[in-house]
Amino acid sequence: MSYHLQTRKTLTLEGQDYTYYSLEQASSYLGDVSRLPYSLKILLENMLRLQDERAVKAKDIESLAEWIKTRTSQEEIAFTPARVLMQDFTGVPAVVDLAAMRDAISHMKGDPNIINPLAPVDLIIDHSVIVDQFANEGAYKFNVHREVERNHERYAFLKWGQRAFDNFRVVPPGTGICHQVNLEYLGQVVWTNKRGNKTEVYPDTLVGTDSHTTMINGLGILGWGVGGIEAEAAMLGQPFSMVIPDVIGFRLDGKLKEGTTATDLVLTITQMLRSKGVVGKFVEFYGPGLKHLTIADRATIGNMSPEYGATCGIFPIDDETLSYLTFTGRDPHRIKLVEAYAKVQGLWHGTEPLFTDTVMLDLADVEPSLAGPTRPQDKILLKNAVTSATSTLATEDKEGERKQNIPVRDEPYTLNHGDVVIAAITSCTNTSNPQVMVGAALLARNAVQKGLKTKPWVKTSLAPGSQVVTDYYEKAGLQKDLDTLGFNLVGYGCTTCIGNSGPLFSPIAKAIEESDLSVAAVLSGNRNFEGRIHPQVKMNYLASPPLVVAYAIAGSMLVDLINDPLGQDAQGRDIYLRHLWPTSQEIEAVIRTSLTAEMFTKRYANVFEGDEEWRKMKIEGGVTYGWPPVSTYVKNPPFFDNMPKTPSALKDIKGAHPLAILGDSISTDHISPAGSIKIDSPAGLYLIEHKVDVGDFNSYGSRRGNHEVMMRGTFANVRLHNEMIPGITGGVTRHIPSGEVLSIYDAAMRYLKEEVPLVIIAGKDYGIGSSRDWAAKGPRLLGVKAVIAESFERIHRSNLIGMGVLPLVFTEGMTRLTLNLEGSERFDIEGFENTLHPKMRLNARIHRLDGTSESIPLLCRIDTENEVEYYKHGGILHYVIRQLMQ
Repeated sequence: MSYHLQTRKTLTLEGQDYTYYSLEQASSYLGDVSRLPYSLKILLENMLRLQDERAVKAKDIESLAEWIKTRTSQEEIAFTPARVLMQDFTGVPAVVDLAAMRDAISHMKGDPNIINPLAPVDLIIDHSVIVDQFANEGAYKFNVHREVERNHERYAFLKWGQRAFDNFRVVPPGTGICHQVNLEYLGQVVWTNKRGNKTEVYPDTLVGTDSHTTMINGLGILGWGVGGIEAEAAMLGQPFSMVIPDVIGFRLDGKLKEGTTATDLVLTITQMLRSKGVVGKFVEFYGPGLKHLTIADRATIGNMSPEYGATCGIFPIDDETLSYLTFTGRDPHRIKLVEAYAKVQGLWHGTEPLFTDTVMLDLADVEPSLAGPTRPQDKILLKNAVTSATSTLATEDKEGERKQNIPVRDEPYTLNHGDVVIAAITSCTNTSNPQVMVGAALLARNAVQKGLKTKPWVKTSLAPGSQVVTDYYEKAGLQKDLDTLGFNLVGYGCTTCIGNSGPLFSPIAKAIEESDLSVAAVLSGNRNFEGRIHPQVKMNYLASPPLVVAYAIAGSMLVDLINDPLGQDAQGRDIYLRHLWPTSQEIEAVIRTSLTAEMFTKRYANVFEGDEEWRKMKIEGGVTYGWPPVSTYVKNPPFFDNMPKTPSALKDIKGAHPLAILGDSISTDHISPAGSIKIDSPAGLYLIEHKVDVGDFNSYGSRRGNHEVMMRGTFANVRLHNEMIPGITGGVTRHIPSGEVLSIYDAAMRYLKEEVPLVIIAGKDYGIGSSRDWAAKGPRLLGVKAVIAESFERIHRSNLIGMGVLPLVFTEGMTRLTLNLEGSERFDIEGFENTLHPKMRLNARIHRLDGTSESIPLLCRIDTENEVEYYKHGGILHYVIRQLMQ
């Protein structure tokens, strides 16, 4: 029986009335909800406010309230975020899709203006700056100028979008990283909205087109990363369909000991939660240790939720939240509203919630750490770093003889295995945290005072996520010490963490290539997957900013930072890391005297205006976009070509060939690289054919608005291991039945001509890493109908469905290995032609070359009824267009 829960009440603050939907009042219908986890209370409020007996029904609200009885649920609910956050790599293809949807509706004789964001959207341009120049005073200006020069077409397109669409704002390049801007400026903790003549107040919530949207969880704001496809649907008013999650409580006790950082803490938490297994779950932090963590520390922990596998890693609202809002110059009335609303709704940190399960950590047990060399969850204690690196090199060294002292042309030094060739202070994960940023700068000052220098083969860079970092560095007089060590400002953006590390010094690159050296990068980022940071760098380590500086001085992963000297002072005395490491008191003294609220208010006062180059940029187009025919950055995608007004009937998949057979932990970087485009790759050949100079190739990430580049870049990662071609790495496969070895793109195009459907076979954790819609769009355009894996990463599974690709899971202990799949097989996937429902079992019949066949059961990972509808329509955007046309 349906009914409407009457929970609306009024909160009055400083003479202003706010309407809110009371969780306390809801208890009269639902029973006591006071010990629901903080995150589930936010979901409950969302449902109370948006109950319409269509997307949100009374029974759905009851299901969420009943979670507290069993602390788990399989029920599906709808969540509608207050806003959407985007960065330019994922934002450009999203706006391309919106523009293409307007075109599609025009072709169907509809009104293109119905394609308009209904929720506020902020797009921050932060993913495109590349470290072309470094270690000099002009690096920042040069890199930003080259960024705009390379990306002029994309940026002009985004300016058109800002003008053409309602509720759509763009933060221009050179401002900061989206998650840091979100933390320091955009995030409100509680949101307000006019409805009629009343002002509603409710929790600030969001979805973002970047995995690390969860950074805002540190401020008590519920949000997480989704694919660009899902974000577009949210922009257009579609609720986000989800199963009520398990919530893992993570209790923190004690405080960090001297010499450890928030980076060490988050790497420890990442390892613990990966071991625990929290994929698809919420993680909520609580306990007495919270009072010893700043919002910046909490944001660092929330930021790496994707790395430990959780949907989010959230903290409750408390006094520290209010202090941070004050410290960053937020509106005083809004800060009071946050406190009043949180307390009246039971969202203030206090009563310990009930959780599905709990994990505990004494902060005093955290030790200095790194993570690597290829996964962020592989924590290494600093004291064991040399042992770990040596072990990795032994694995790399297949011939048993390690090459040593490789000469570098015209340079007085040689290169060795294990040498650090990239040291980057970068990424929102750490540059949002003044403690570690000031710590790195003080370490640099101490090193300079003792006469130490970085090694000449190390490419050093500083790319903070906010201009405020520059302000407090300059006020404290610390930037000059970083400059002395080569850590000059190179840009405000993600840079090295997303593969925009730029070229290595040419003689160094040649020495690495010719001698097959296994060299390293050390960065203060959140991702270090194989092939991500730089195509020539095999070993990548995540570390705190102070350790990045230390490794730049050491120059090698084989230097023991605990026991080996980093150099000698003028008197010839050995200098160890312990002599350089600043105390927490020294760090706090700098923060106290050098960081002010006025820095935030000044920097963010004109955040949407941009520099003179941005303001002068000309834009074309009106309600629909005038696609430039010669553009190699922005093209009208074919997703909606000849789209009928009603969806076609579902059909079983018959006679599909594997396009690739892949192993475990295939990341979205393997599927759809973001980094550099090789000249001899299908994408490189396409750009050359279209008269693009090699120096202007830019990156895959920057060309996501051009489907021609992106489909050619699908599975083009140089580190991809396709088991159909043993012993060869890169984006190649074997065409069946010809047996020819071709690029994956060329093979797919041949299969399309032959009208042969394709499948991808994979191991565990397929699609881990950044939320990347092109990791689903690319396979769709290559003709992939299904992905059969042992397990999927949450966002990528959803993205596949959003593009009409079927995610299927091996069952009963079967894998590609137990089935002895080698790529010549053909697959019939049957059982959904007449009916499709969530998590149904399908049958796959495998036909082998010898004429034998066998049937195996597969689990269809279409998990919700909404996802069933999306798949039936050929994708979520096709579904939205048809709904709007009705």
